[in-house]
Amino acid sequence: MERQIKFTLNGESITVKVSPNRLLLDLLREDLGKMGTKFACGYGECGACAVILDGKAVNSCLMLAVEVDGCEVVTVEGLSKNGELSDLQQSFVEHGAVQCGFCTPGMLMSAEALLMDIPNPTKEDIKLAIAGNLCRCTGYVKIVEAIGSCTKLEASK
Repeated sequence: MERQIKFTLNGESITVKVSPNRLLLDLLREDLGKMGTKFACGYGECGACAVILDGKAVNSCLMLAVEVDGCEVVTVEGLSKNGELSDLQQSFVEHGAVQCGFCTPGMLMSAEALLMDIPNPTKEDIKLAIAGNLCRCTGYVKIVEAIGSCTKLEASK
């Protein structure tokens, strides 16, 4: 039996009916068209499906859609405003931290959640925050640099 849920997605109020076993990942991609949230492992091991749920990075492949009832969800599409990249997204571009791009949305969401919690994190904080995100293209150096650089950008504003 379907259940109606209401939540905020990227600042917009959403009301939708979902089956009790529908994954948040499937709701976002298939029903709401948020294709930046990637399906990869399906086991919560790679971070490609990361979204921010009430300020914390979570793997949407491990969450049932009904669990977000009353919550605030941010996908990578919610980071940019008025067609402009966020400082974090721009920093990824400037540092060449995008490579093939498959892991980039999940990396951005984990980094954004970190910066929401710790505005000026240490290098170790950054490494810990993205530890659940796998990238096959890099040694993570450019990603860590991009996040670290963004904290300096934010601090100077």
